[in-house]
Amino acid sequence: MSSLTLGAAEEIIDAAIERAHSLGKAVSVAVVDAGGFVVGVRRSDGARPLTPDIARAKAYTAAVMQRPGKMLKKWQESQPVFFSQLSQLPGAAMPILATEGSMTIKKDGEVIGGLGIAGGTADEDQLIADEVLESLGYELEFAAWGVAGKPVPTTEKEA
Repeated sequence: MSSLTLGAAEEIIDAAIERAHSLGKAVSVAVVDAGGFVVGVRRSDGARPLTPDIARAKAYTAAVMQRPGKMLKKWQESQPVFFSQLSQLPGAAMPILATEGSMTIKKDGEVIGGLGIAGGTADEDQLIADEVLESLGYELEFAAWGVAGKPVPTTEKEA
């Protein structure tokens, strides 16, 4: 069983802040472990005050739902009452946010945490999260929600 170390979380956070700065964005970055517990949060200079909380909720969602936030959007749209109640469960530590910039951290086929980026546009937050995790060797493919088994290859190279 793999775990997300403080060193790995700091590496992800450093890379995300650097990538955001290259885009001219001031963001907050949060990394949580597989249970949704905070490993690290950083708010870069100039990031809006609420962005750390948004980043934490995005990271929490990606970890405990075991799918990136953008994969959960259609489910949320089709069952808004269910999704609004998820955040009210007694064990829910943070709101569930099905949105971009919320990435599940997966290594060797195992979910080990979540990454949340907040401060750019939805597309910018997602771009930063994707590029950082890919550059650090984390997996970006996930089976569709409710489907058991391995992810479906998305490119010829993977097939």
